[in-house]
Amino acid sequence: MEKRGLGRGISALIPQPQEVVEQGKIALLPLSQIKPNPLQPREEIEPRSLDELVQSVKEKGIIQPILVRKSRDGYELIAGERRLTAAKLLNLNEIPAIIKEATDEESLELALIENIQRKNLNPIEQAKAYQYLINKFGITQERLAQVVGKARVSITNILRLLKLPIEIQDEIKKGRLSFAHARALLEIGEPAAQKELTAEIIANSLSVSELENIIRE
Repeated sequence: MEKRGLGRGISALIPQPQEVVEQGKIALLPLSQIKPNPLQPREEIEPRSLDELVQSVKEKGIIQPILVRKSRDGYELIAGERRLTAAKLLNLNEIPAIIKEATDEESLELALIENIQRKNLNPIEQAKAYQYLINKFGITQERLAQVVGKARVSITNILRLLKLPIEIQDEIKKGRLSFAHARALLEIGEPAAQKELTAEIIANSLSVSELENIIRE
């Protein structure tokens, strides 16, 4: 079966190296001029993966440029938060960057695509990013599906996670509760029961099938 592509993919939205050189849109930028992306969908950086990246940058440098857009007093990061963080931890002065014109909507789309391609976002971070695009820019679920290369039903299922109590969302973010477990919990309408079952899942390492059997009883 043909594997579904990730929408247009970030490569289709970001100029390729040769194109960038020809357009003059690649540069070594001072880290002091680059501000964080306020629309960054990822809420936390996993420490172990960041440590590995820092070591890689220390040995080989920044291989892939970050993506930025111009701001009033410098530049704003679009994609490449981990690379920028690693550069700061290593006290580098400059970092290679692709300078791209992008609206707020395009900036969030690009950040979202990159993080999904790199599997950097947990389901709750994905859901919040999707919801922000919908609320802020009026993007439809069909459009979101095209952007991130997922079926529309997948977008719907991710968004439903935001209906769960915050405590359960936190367990999903921590990786202690899987997406499949969360979907099963959504079949229960009562938040108190959802929380009780979440505690049981974690305490007893319940499988999804075991959870579904309990729900059916």
